[in-house]
Order: sequence, then C-alpha cells, then structure tokens
Amino acid sequence: MKEKILNALTEAVNELLGSSCDEIKLSLTVPKDNSHGDFSSNAAMIIAKKIGKSPRDTATVIVNSLNEKISNIASCEIAGPGFINFKLSGDAGAQIFLQLFNTGEKIGLSNTGNGKRVNIEYVSANPTGPLSVGHGRNAAVGDVIANLYKAVGYDVTREYYFNDAGNQMTVLANSVRTRYLQLLGVEVELDENAYQGEYIIDIAQAIKNEHSDFLKDTDELNIFKKYAVDAMFDMIKVSLKKMCVEHDVYFNERSLYDDGKIEETLQKIDKLGLSYKKDDAIWFKAMQFGAEKDRVLVKSTGEPTYRLPDIAYHVDKFKRNYDLIVDIFGADHQAQYPDVIACLKAMDLDEKKVKVVIYQFVTIVKDGEAVKMSTRKANYITLDELMDDVGVDATRYFFVMRRLGSHLEFDIELARKHSLDNPVFYVQYAHARISSIFRHCAEKKPDICLDKIDAENINPALLTEQEEIDLISHVAQFKDTISIAAKTCEPHRLTGYLEKIAELFHRYYNLHHVVVDDDEVTKARLALVILTQRVIKNGLEILGVNAPEKM
Repeated sequence: MKEKILNALTEAVNELLGSSCDEIKLSLTVPKDNSHGDFSSNAAMIIAKKIGKSPRDTATVIVNSLNEKISNIASCEIAGPGFINFKLSGDAGAQIFLQLFNTGEKIGLSNTGNGKRVNIEYVSANPTGPLSVGHGRNAAVGDVIANLYKAVGYDVTREYYFNDAGNQMTVLANSVRTRYLQLLGVEVELDENAYQGEYIIDIAQAIKNEHSDFLKDTDELNIFKKYAVDAMFDMIKVSLKKMCVEHDVYFNERSLYDDGKIEETLQKIDKLGLSYKKDDAIWFKAMQFGAEKDRVLVKSTGEPTYRLPDIAYHVDKFKRNYDLIVDIFGADHQAQYPDVIACLKAMDLDEKKVKVVIYQFVTIVKDGEAVKMSTRKANYITLDELMDDVGVDATRYFFVMRRLGSHLEFDIELARKHSLDNPVFYVQYAHARISSIFRHCAEKKPDICLDKIDAENINPALLTEQEEIDLISHVAQFKDTISIAAKTCEPHRLTGYLEKIAELFHRYYNLHHVVVDDDEVTKARLALVILTQRVIKNGLEILGVNAPEKM
C-alpha cells in the first residue's frame, strides 16, 4: 500500500510540475503520533517554490489529485505548514496484514540488491595480540552490515586485511624472544615498548617446549615472529568464531609487495603527475584534492607509509569487479582515508563505489566508572573476556545499538542483567513470550493448529484493539527499516526498531489475551503474534543474536 500511495503521489507531483520529479526525493514516513495518520509526506513543501505557491496551497492541489488516484484511503488531509497525512481504510489495513502474513518466514527480506557484488572489509587487526573491545565493535558492526546487505539481496564477500610485517611485528618478535630467554633463566629485561601480555609468555613457552634452549644464542627473529603470528591468528580466529564472525577472504598486505602491486601503483601515481620527491621522500599531491597538506607515500628510509599499500589494496579490489566496496574503520582513520579516495579518483576509478563507515571507539564502564586500557601494556579487557562475562548475544547487540558516530559506553552491569532493563533481553523476551503463547494455545485449544493458520482462514478485521493496530503498523515498517539500515550502513536502526516492536508486543501482551473463547478472534490474534515473532526472529538473525523460545 505504501508503494501504491508513493506512486500516486509521484504521479500527482509530476502533473503539477509538468515534468518528471526524478531529481526530487519524495518519501512517505510513518508519523510518531497515530492521530496524524498511517503515512505522511512533505512533498508539497519540497516543490512549493518550484510552482510559486505556498506549501499549503500546493498540498491542496496534490490532495485533490490524489483523491482521484487512490482507493482504500480513509482520509488524505493537510496538516501544519503543508504536510499531507494519509489514513488507510479498514479494508486497506486488512489487505496489508494479509500481504505481510503471506510473506512467511522471509518477511522483511528483499532482492533490491539484485545480486550485486559487495566487498565488506572489517576487523582487519594485525596479529600482535588478542582482539580488544575496539576490534570487537568493528567485528560486530562489519558483520551486521554484511548481514544487512545479504538481507536485501547482495552477493556479499567478507574480507579481513592484515599486515604481518613492519616495526610492530619486530617489536612482537623481540617481546617473544625476551620472554623465551627469561624462561631459560637468562637475566634479560623486557623493553618498555614491548608487548607485555600473558599471551607473549604462552608463545615463548610453546617455543621452549619445541626447541628447548637451541634458540638461546640466535639473533634471528623470524622464527619468533612466525610462532607469534601463527599463534595470534589462531587466537584471533577462535575469538571471531566464538562471536559468530567468519570471513571469506584473508588478504595479507605483504602480498601487494610480493606481487609487485605496490611498485605498480607508485609508478601509476607518478605517471599521473600526482607525486613528487622532497627530502628523499615521495609525496602525494593531496592538496590538489582539498587536503591541508601533501602526504608522504614513501619515507626517506624507503619504507612506504600506510597510504601506498592502502591505495594498491583498493586498486586490487576494483580489479575484482565489486559493485560496492565497504570499509569499516575506527575513528583514528577519520583524517586518513580521504587521501586514498582522492588517489583512486585521480586514477579514473569510480570512488563512489567505495563507502567508508567510521565508528567511534568503545569505553568499558564497570561499576559506574570507565576502565582505563592500554593494548601495549596489556591492561585491557579482551573481546574474549567480555564475551565470557556478558555473553555473545549481549556483546554483539551492545556494540551496534548506538549510532556509529557516537562514542559507545559499554555498560557491563547492564549487559549482564537478565531483566527487561537490558535491551537485548527485552527483545529476546518478546520472542520467548510469543513461544509461550503458542504452548498455551496447544494446551487450551488443541484443535487450532498453528501450522494451518494462513490468509485463507483468518479474519484481520477482528484485530480492532489499538495495540493490535499499532503492532501491525510497526510490522509493516520492517522491510523499509532493513532496506534503509543496509543503504546507510547503520545497524542501530534495526536495534531501535526491534526494541520498539518488543515494547508494542509487551504492551499488547499485558493488556489482552491472545487465546480467548472465540476461535476466530484467537486465530486472528495468533496470526498477529506469529507475524510479530517472525519479524523479531529475522531481525535478531541479522544482528547475529539468538531468538530463544524459553527464557
């Protein structure tokens, strides 16, 4: 019905303008206040200036046209400065309910992506230690965004990009070697910049177990580095699997060097006249693209900065023919990625295919106070520790339930709670409550078979309570919510939606019985809660959160 109204609205505006309004983004929204109708549009305010009329006069012309174009509308009224509010007839509401019910288990899913290929890169932590809570938010955000794209019909590739070379890996190898020597009884101090976690000792112990003291006098760090990298990646993959996160591709930055893609990219930048030499370094002319200053691509030491391999990496992604490339970055990349995008554009690559998602960092709040953390000193809460403490469901849900542009305070005490104060528990409890209704129905009315409730034997006209109307209206927004959340890469839209539908259901549950004496009313109400549960289940599945039948 929404699509039908929007099409009619578009047609009316086209007639008024005397041309296509494709460049004008017309939309219908669901008013927060039910008294304003089922849908509302600001179309009149958008086009008023174009036709030289006031918004209200414009709205009057549009409404007169719409009354001839749309059936099943109880009213089409003008409100405020020129909003057009639509209220559906009872027949229209019944039709919408039946259409929603007939979508079955796939409610909310669509094929708007039409099989387009999207590459989503997330986590991408270098193998220097266990995953932190910051990596955890990246993992949850990336995985849910990937699920959202899949839900709207994209062919999704989940990618992990990492680097096991450079100074940080040398520091890691030296840290392991020092711990190895200490285990052998050698008096040697750990460097103040070394990695200090217990996991370093565990790796050193594994080396000692296998090689005894044969590596005591070697200065070769590669063996220590290899042990460390292998152990770290095993640890990282176990943590991600525990969080229900799995990648399709693991891309090593080092391969860009081995395959000559770094040098090839550098030469192409030079041929385009976008680089120059200064102070024995190679610079990218970033100021040409609006940056405050030019950026170093290759240091005077001959070592590339992060920008050069990042550019080469994205060129490689373009060569893999993705229709869309999504990068999930922490706030520390805010000022860095524009240089990569600018260089891709200069190379004649369609930079609009690249969508960068920036999320703010996480503060762990424990007993009302923020926990101070340092990765290098290993005085931080790991992702594994967090999941062990509050559970995987709460971990994933809490990481995505706030706007990505907002700093996230992860309240451990709240996440632990098995009460309605905890938002993930609140949503899951709605799903479990509906399952309890089904069990109750099986006891009280064994002749009513849930599997046989369908559009042919239910009467949605019997759903007249305001709480029922509110639930139906919110269920009808599910598909749009998923679509918008995928398009904007904003998972919090889905958590907010689920919390609202849980609130509407809990209110309905507290005020009305589903299983009543009248079988026809019972079947109609069962259909409503079946539909509600399908929505909650599909929403939680996209979030990677369980939908329990008992709690």
